[in-house]
Amino acid sequence: MERIILGIDPGTNVLGYGLIKVQGNKISLIALGELLLNKLPNQEMKLKRIFEKIIMLIDEYHPDELAIEAPFLGQNAQSMLKLGRAQGVCIAACLSREIPSTEYAPKKIKMAITGNGNASKEQVAGMLQHLVNLKELPKRLDATDGLAAAVCHYLNSGNKITQQKSYSGWDSFVKANPNRTK
Repeated sequence: MERIILGIDPGTNVLGYGLIKVQGNKISLIALGELLLNKLPNQEMKLKRIFEKIIMLIDEYHPDELAIEAPFLGQNAQSMLKLGRAQGVCIAACLSREIPSTEYAPKKIKMAITGNGNASKEQVAGMLQHLVNLKELPKRLDATDGLAAAVCHYLNSGNKITQQKSYSGWDSFVKANPNRTK
């Protein structure tokens, strides 16, 4: 069964997104990007632009599911409110096209991707680079954060990633997969 997962890291200055295609136990990158919003004049225009972009992504790629990062609780109330609005607009855009959504805490996403809930953005991006054969990392890591939400959703659906990589022997396999030899 093939499915497409849209992952979003909501933001009111930069929104990151990634789309993956799932075929069996293999995932592949479809698209990765960010929406820059910091030059828009007010919050309402930012929310409108977010809605338009998400609808455009849905209409272009036809995702089956949305995975979205929850706002981080350590931020101030005003930041939480803005991020919550951005997240709500993303979810509303998906619901308008009957796409189910799942929310993940930032620590859960980091844990799913790196095995460490306190991993840095750079560590998450580096692991994703390996998992989806991403040739080059984007300038801003908001895009890889969106991608991480999609991959986290896939992994939390009880799946494991099958690498499309060959090994020269047992030693190279063990070196590349230390957690699979226990």
